[in-house]
Amino acid sequence: MSQYIVSARKYRPDSFGTLIGQDNIAQTLKNSILRGQLAHAYLFCGPRGVGKTTTARIFAKMINCSNPSEDMEPCGKCESCQSFAEGRSYCIHELDAASNNGVEDIKTLMDQVRVPPQVGRYSVYIIDEVHMLSQSAFNAFLKTLEEPPAHAIFILATTEKHKILPTILSRCQTYDFNRITVENIVKNLRMVASSEGVTIDDESLHVIAHKADGAMRDALTIFDQTVAFCGTDVQYQDVLRNLNVLDYEYSFSLVDNFLAGDYSSAMLTFDEVLTKGFNALHFVAALSSHLRDLVVCKSGGLEALLELPQSLKVRYQEQAQKCGLQFLYDALAITTQCESGYRASVNPRLHIEFALMKLSFINGTSEVHIQKPAPVARQTPAPVSRTETPVSQPVAQSVQPVSETQQVSEASRERRTRAARASMSLKSMMEEPKAAAPVQAAEDTAPSDDVLREKWPELAKMYGDKPRLASMLSTTTLDITEADGFKTVTFRVVNDAQKDWVESKLLHELEGNYRKAAGSMKIYLRVAVQPDDTPSQPKIYMPGDQAEVLMKEKEEVRELVKALELDIK
Repeated sequence: MSQYIVSARKYRPDSFGTLIGQDNIAQTLKNSILRGQLAHAYLFCGPRGVGKTTTARIFAKMINCSNPSEDMEPCGKCESCQSFAEGRSYCIHELDAASNNGVEDIKTLMDQVRVPPQVGRYSVYIIDEVHMLSQSAFNAFLKTLEEPPAHAIFILATTEKHKILPTILSRCQTYDFNRITVENIVKNLRMVASSEGVTIDDESLHVIAHKADGAMRDALTIFDQTVAFCGTDVQYQDVLRNLNVLDYEYSFSLVDNFLAGDYSSAMLTFDEVLTKGFNALHFVAALSSHLRDLVVCKSGGLEALLELPQSLKVRYQEQAQKCGLQFLYDALAITTQCESGYRASVNPRLHIEFALMKLSFINGTSEVHIQKPAPVARQTPAPVSRTETPVSQPVAQSVQPVSETQQVSEASRERRTRAARASMSLKSMMEEPKAAAPVQAAEDTAPSDDVLREKWPELAKMYGDKPRLASMLSTTTLDITEADGFKTVTFRVVNDAQKDWVESKLLHELEGNYRKAAGSMKIYLRVAVQPDDTPSQPKIYMPGDQAEVLMKEKEEVRELVKALELDIK
């Protein structure tokens, strides 16, 4: 058995012309070689599988090629090209920064950079996954990257550009690689299938390309997996089953159900999808993508945004003609809202089924709706003579037919009534009780000073569980003043600290309780500091000063100090 090589390696591009989806970068690099304007450091960044390392190898092989072609492609026949193809090149070096990310590895690279190339003009160092280098390794690499020898060129490749130090970025020419389009992936896969003798239709190739998400390497890997499962004759249904991808038919049938208002068929389709093992969230995402493609088909001039095979484009255009743009807009709003609330839902299946029901009711074609009671017309009793016995008339004769215009007017009056109720402001709701309730504020009068002094001990008793506060309230003095019908009661505390504490913590509560005890709201409570009438004397702290004061006041002490010859300091 011959050795098998995967398609991603077997069909890897070996020249600028075979690069896929990176034409602008290939042209820029060829122009720099042609003009002799080679930088000493390059940075290739972009998503996985788009050709960063492949482009670095082609570029390294090209600048050392002895006989390049007119369109600046490597010849593949010189010693440098052959040694690189055979894996024995001494002028092109590759380093995996994921496993060589320490300072010692960078020091080894710096020692290697000093050695000139044996074959070719440049020593090219390709460092893959450069963002995996440690902080100290980056710092050790700075000087060499800024001023390398004339024969050294560095090509750094990474998928996470934001993790690289700005000092590294400033020393490199940066090239941003784009994701490969579905059209280019399908074109390359068709070439690979033709070379391998595999029969596959365009629908299957588009499914593989969408699954690859812009990565050519992933597309080739999925292609090998599909061939291993299906053989050389690849069928569309086998591709869907192998890759666990929803068929387009589900989305087409669901939209037809929505247009017809058939929510039951839509729910049965969703149950079938779940029975086959598909993820419910992926089902909603596929439905959103289908609706988006219908919007693209509905709007003229957006055909370039539709990455589908030609056979499917025709079906999309046919279904888009049946859908109104407002319907598609409302449907997309429902599906995107369903996606965003899926993970937070307690019952995800019911969450999606409810969204399917709302989608079925957009056009109003569903028969399931709440029946409102029809308005009953007034019955006009027929005149009955006194001599005749009243005979009950049939109801059909007395009920007048209600026209559609009258029903609309009744509905509009009902909406206006609800709007009027909903538009009631908070101010109007507060003013109504005031108008209905008797006004008590006008009858409230401020109590006399004697009453206020009598009620003050009751306030102190309310704080019996706080002895210090109760003692302060019971021993304080009150000052009562009157202005504009309101009484202001000021009580005294010992110092400023107590005053600040009462004002910030208790004053509002004390005022409310005092108003309840006095039975009036026309009372304001204030706090002030008790004035100190005693003359202030300086306090003596040092022992020497205390002894001097004692000697001045007591003659016996002075005599004792002299007798003992004490030295007072």
